[in-house]
Amino acid sequence: MALTPHTRRLLASSQTRPPERTPRTMPTSELTFRTALDADVPGLVDLIESAYRGDISRSGWTTEADLLEGQRTDPEGVTAVVRNETGRLLIAERDGALIACCQLEHRGDHAYFGMFAVRPELQGGGLGKVIIAEAERTAQDIWGAREMRMTVIRQRTELIAWYERRGYRRTGERTPFPYGDERFGIPQRPDLEFELLVKPLG
Repeated sequence: MALTPHTRRLLASSQTRPPERTPRTMPTSELTFRTALDADVPGLVDLIESAYRGDISRSGWTTEADLLEGQRTDPEGVTAVVRNETGRLLIAERDGALIACCQLEHRGDHAYFGMFAVRPELQGGGLGKVIIAEAERTAQDIWGAREMRMTVIRQRTELIAWYERRGYRRTGERTPFPYGDERFGIPQRPDLEFELLVKPLG
């Protein structure tokens, strides 16, 4: 199913939220959100890889370079998310440039959050908080989601602490990392596993 792009601008204030398709602006700079299309896939792959893998990712704090080598994703994986009829890949642009993205998937009474990436050189400036807030708002407005869920590599304690400051709670529910599947990277230690984090919405 083709995804229709829709654009919104975010007001960094406590004003009443407008309808989903109403433009909103930040006072310091304009941030535009829309749903990703097939044409965005190459840029999205570059963005996600730069945020998590290789030396360039080390300029940001979300790097996984010490835990995993190889790829974080590939064009086929990103295309599958873009074309997913039960979700969307939300992208954030500033002055027409792709600077962040996140995956949202509708799963019954909750939404799943993943594939979250911010340009390494822009990390640490508060942009991530804006992106995740927009993702939560979108999940509520479009699907009526009552909870957001995500999985994070358990060893990423700094990242988990960041999510906890955003209201997410560790559940202790863990799943193994897919060792042997190089689509998700090449592990550099034998004990990697994911932990489920949850946050009530509304």
